[in-house]
Amino acid sequence: MIIQRVVLNSRPGKNGVPVAENFRLEQSTIADTVQAGHVLVKTLYLSVDPYMRCRMNEDTGSDYLRPWQLSEVADGGGIGVVEESKHHNLAKGDFVTSFTWPWQTSAILDGDSLQKLVPQLVNGRLSYFLGAAGITGLTALLGIREKGHVAAGANQTMVVSGAAGACGSLAGQMNQNSHIILCGQISQYNKDVPYPPPLPPDIEKIQKERNITRERFLVLNYMDKQEASVLQLCQWIQEGKLKVRETVVEGLANIGAAFQSMMNGGNIGKQIVSVSE
Repeated sequence: MIIQRVVLNSRPGKNGVPVAENFRLEQSTIADTVQAGHVLVKTLYLSVDPYMRCRMNEDTGSDYLRPWQLSEVADGGGIGVVEESKHHNLAKGDFVTSFTWPWQTSAILDGDSLQKLVPQLVNGRLSYFLGAAGITGLTALLGIREKGHVAAGANQTMVVSGAAGACGSLAGQMNQNSHIILCGQISQYNKDVPYPPPLPPDIEKIQKERNITRERFLVLNYMDKQEASVLQLCQWIQEGKLKVRETVVEGLANIGAAFQSMMNGGNIGKQIVSVSE
């Protein structure tokens, strides 16, 4: 079967700014037959996210992210529909998702690597499973619940510094005894600095004087809470309590441009690429 796919064409360098030309659209083929335990899927939606900037480097600087290889297909969060199945738990017409979805129009994937989706949970808006009802929503919800030091009736104030992005737009300054939760810092991703980046001496002095904590949050450390938290997010979406913003770009050919735009702040809410209907 002939397909289209997007591969990493070049690396921007650890201190470089990524551009659309770092990616290349090319024609390829996949097998015509589906092996036992696998499914043929058509890609519907792909997600582009800030963390992918690290994957453009030869070394991601992280033990839980592997780098993309030159001239090999990129991957990330994706949603598709099953067109042929030889997996016991998946049938033709099922909607499925994966954190490692290849950037191509169709693919043959191991059925065990896929999670079945229920469109009714998000009022039929499947792309929400890549954002508000997916890992992004989990990051916002669990980041506040687990690290936010929120106390009922305490008259607290929360400031979200990246509130136009996919996570910050769902989640919601420097006071005495306050808390800074570090979860992504897109302004630093084009620099070869450690994460979290060190504070300037004058800011570090203020942090110590005012007893301000500063700690990282990684949602992957809380995946035991995933199922219940996603159901909570879906309920809020159904009830209209959670307002979801998306920036949607049409066509696999434009995924590099979508990534470049997202890294430059061109998106409001989750950046989505619609590959097919």
